[in-house]
Amino acid sequence: MRVPRQVSRSGYYHVVIKGDGGQAICEDDADRRVFLRLAERYFAELGVSVIAWCLMENHVHLVLRDDAEGLSAAMHRLGTAYARHYNDRTGHVGHLFRERFMSSPIESESYLLEAVRYVHNNPEKAGVCRAEEYPWSSYSSYVAPGSSSELTVDTSAVLDLLGGEKNFAEFVAERGNCLYRPPSGKRLDDTEARDVAARVLGDVSPVEVKKLPVERRNQLLREMRAAGLSVRQVERLTGVGRNIVARA
Repeated sequence: MRVPRQVSRSGYYHVVIKGDGGQAICEDDADRRVFLRLAERYFAELGVSVIAWCLMENHVHLVLRDDAEGLSAAMHRLGTAYARHYNDRTGHVGHLFRERFMSSPIESESYLLEAVRYVHNNPEKAGVCRAEEYPWSSYSSYVAPGSSSELTVDTSAVLDLLGGEKNFAEFVAERGNCLYRPPSGKRLDDTEARDVAARVLGDVSPVEVKKLPVERRNQLLREMRAAGLSVRQVERLTGVGRNIVARA
């Protein structure tokens, strides 16, 4: 079932593009450079800032900031232009990417950091290599500011939160604690929703959420929604009314 795209109040999103049927989207480094150059062009034209990226063989992870509401248009132009390049070069016929890119909103600083860490650790998760060894991500933009890259990365928000390049490298090396769930395009079933909610809430019981101060309550509601829970699932788990969940 297709899930309606959620709008981020913060402007931050984790975006995933996958090859149709799991097929490769890049044959070699020349293709990777073309993809990044096209991303640079269309993101700049439509006011989308790149916070982190990782280009894998058959999918791409992007953490983006979309203050100008140009994300959908930018992704459409990027996908169309790169697919044309790839098909012309390889003779491929048919769709290169899945019909619709996946995205999830990032509504808190902690979730932004977890998303950035997840993106940079994707090569290790796939059994390729460690984050610092992988050349096709924004890792070097964070640890070596000023290093050349086909794609401009705004590192300021993350480095300010972490306190600099050294702390960034240490943070990524911690590998995370499985609290982060990337966008999948699929709705969670209720069992999965309970498990995800428990990881998001930590020491806070779901039934305690409605008793918290409004600002803290709404932050947790947003994080549960960003982690993939529907409004009704959040309502059932926390007892917070669906209208409050939707507005949060």
